[in-house]
Amino acid sequence: MSAAPKLSVLIPTYRFERYLPESIESVLAQDFGDFEVIVSDDASPDRSAEIAQAYAARDSRIRVQRHGQNIGMVANWNWCLREARGEYCKYVFGDDCLVSREALRRMVGLLDGAPGAVIAASSRLVLDDASRPEEIWDDLKRPGIHEGIDLIGRCLRADRNLVGEPSAVLFRTAAASRGFDPALRQVVDLEMWFHLLLSGDLAFDPEPLCGFRRHAAQQTVANRSAHVGPVESLRIADRYLDVLAARSHMGPFALRSICHRTLYYSRKRSPRLPEIEAMEATLAARLSPGWRCLLLLTHRLSKPFSNLGRALRRLRDRLGPPPAPVLAVERLRWTPPG
Repeated sequence: MSAAPKLSVLIPTYRFERYLPESIESVLAQDFGDFEVIVSDDASPDRSAEIAQAYAARDSRIRVQRHGQNIGMVANWNWCLREARGEYCKYVFGDDCLVSREALRRMVGLLDGAPGAVIAASSRLVLDDASRPEEIWDDLKRPGIHEGIDLIGRCLRADRNLVGEPSAVLFRTAAASRGFDPALRQVVDLEMWFHLLLSGDLAFDPEPLCGFRRHAAQQTVANRSAHVGPVESLRIADRYLDVLAARSHMGPFALRSICHRTLYYSRKRSPRLPEIEAMEATLAARLSPGWRCLLLLTHRLSKPFSNLGRALRRLRDRLGPPPAPVLAVERLRWTPPG
């Protein structure tokens, strides 16, 4: 076997023959070449495996696995991870792509230049199903190093994945040996980022180097209709609040504020399903009646100021200069066989 590459690019795919050529082409177009590509097709009923194998016949850096039966999304992610030989791993899902030819070089450089960081991430260009740019997602804003434990707290306070989707992230392979939690279906990536951030920091590039595609066939759409996300978000909050209590500099008020905020918005937005209510009860047990009253009062007093701040930020964004245009990867001209 040849020497291990610097980077393993992992492309799990299922029924993405429409998008897979763009995903693979965006990797092969990079100005950084020390990588292997592992395409893992989860028994797609379409021509995804055939498309990947056609690329592998042209480029020895590409390996293709077609599973004989469907093993599921998270198992497919973890299969890719176990096969990775590189020092770093970079997922590029079969329906996503890289939108800058410098993406891999810049993200590898982030970790090479920051020994204390375990994750590199960038903002992402949101694409529609025809690869047209729609908007840029940039939740971290500030370039450079974001301290790991602090970032876990920020995500929990915001009740959002501020890091980004797997296609927007590169990480140290050794730190991810545990794999993605197979008990989860929706917030799988966020829980993995929390797991990694326990061992290091995140280095961020605000340029949109990666493309995240929104379309009707993605797993998130199916999970949303099944209300998978709300219960898993509560479960993750319960799991990592204890970690924050033990390892962060947050005081009792800040920690209980996260717990209260998570409960408040879950009860306000989530359907009244037994599994959601059971997880809410677990979180509520962390708060005494006195803390609940104090935190509810604080929330109600601060909410008008929070709403005003959001309105001012929206106004600033609307009146400010337009964002610099971002070009997506050049559209593909290769046609699948047959």
